Amino acid sequence: MRDALGVPGAVLAAGMLGFGALALESGLSLLMALACTAGIWALPGQIVLIEMHMSGAPGALTVLAVTLTAARFLPMAVSLMPVIRDPGYSRATVYSAAQLLAMTSWAWTMRRCADLPRESRLAYFIGFSATCWTIGVAATAIGYYLAGSFSPLMRMGFVFLNPVYFVVLLVADARTVLAVCALVCGAIAGPLLYYANPQWSVLLAGLIGGTAGYVIQRVLTGRRA
Repeated sequence: MRDALGVPGAVLAAGMLGFGALALESGLSLLMALACTAGIWALPGQIVLIEMHMSGAPGALTVLAVTLTAARFLPMAVSLMPVIRDPGYSRATVYSAAQLLAMTSWAWTMRRCADLPRESRLAYFIGFSATCWTIGVAATAIGYYLAGSFSPLMRMGFVFLNPVYFVVLLVADARTVLAVCALVCGAIAGPLLYYANPQWSVLLAGLIGGTAGYVIQRVLTGRRA
């Protein structure tokens, strides 16, 4: 909780303040805005929901679009679970904890768990993630009520702080060849694919950039890809 109430919580709160303001501007009720944060718990998916809502898209397509934005959590969960899982906790506890997974909690937990005994890691993840979740829900409500105080540029700036912070964390922890290759390939693939196809750029950049980073890492370390 102490870690979450520091810089991670502040950055997350800023992003959710922006989302709360965007939700009011888009015609969502406060209850719906809070449900988006509590249930989706990922700013990209929440913003996609608002955009689809404003465009009048059918509910089924909106759900599908939001679900696709969450595809990145699969590799995150796959990489995190072996780190925090411990025989002292049931499978149900681990799977329940996975629902709290977010970009910030994944990056911070992967960073901190190396210094923690295995039996303490899941508890740390739950405490950190639940605190972030609470901050996010509260900040959404505050942003909703203070929407009139924010300019459109300021609202988007708040939202953009979260991915910028995530990138800074990844760069700070890039101590292996694989991490460096992944960051460089993703940084190159993202903008190029956005210009080619904005709608699919995030998914394609992850697939193409990640694959390229893996292959380059295998070649540089002298292993067959």
